[in-house]
Amino acid sequence: MTRVFAYCRVSTPDQTTDNQIQEIASAGFQVASNRAMTETVSGSVAASERPGFGKLLEKLESGDVLVVTKLDRLGRNAMDVRATVEALTTLGVRVHCLALGGVDLTSAAGKMTMGVIAAVAEFERDLLIERTQSGLNRAKSQGKKLGRPARLSKTQAIAVPQRLKAGESVAALAREFGTSRQTVMRARDALTQGSVPGN
Repeated sequence: MTRVFAYCRVSTPDQTTDNQIQEIASAGFQVASNRAMTETVSGSVAASERPGFGKLLEKLESGDVLVVTKLDRLGRNAMDVRATVEALTTLGVRVHCLALGGVDLTSAAGKMTMGVIAAVAEFERDLLIERTQSGLNRAKSQGKKLGRPARLSKTQAIAVPQRLKAGESVAALAREFGTSRQTVMRARDALTQGSVPGN
């Protein structure tokens, strides 16, 4: 006999999952109380990082059915929803979403829906890349220095090889400049190769 599970999520403690459980029951899905996973976690957290969803995955087996009221219960955005549904499909779990008319996302109609979600996910990813690149280009055009700030000033970076040559240790210089031994060694190597860190 097919086992039916429900995943219900709310974002804040003052909200309740009761409405979601009732909606799933009203749609004709019989879910035993021990197969209804409820949790309070922000929608901004990826499904794979949610404790409750992780416990649910441990229970699910091939042939099981998972019911959610809306797609956003399954992930924080289209990319996350797509990855979650693909992971469940790989396990052999059928996924029903009530907001999409109860369609099984692993069926032919569901796969078409997932195709749309995949297109949205790709669009979101492209937009994110585009916005990130635009931000970097704008910062560069304004003369802002990108990346982590230099750990040593130019004066300190120039002094490092000289002081090491004079017999001071890497550890002593790192302590004095309040940085790591690796930073001191990079400064030493950079000057040996003809460049100054931070330039």
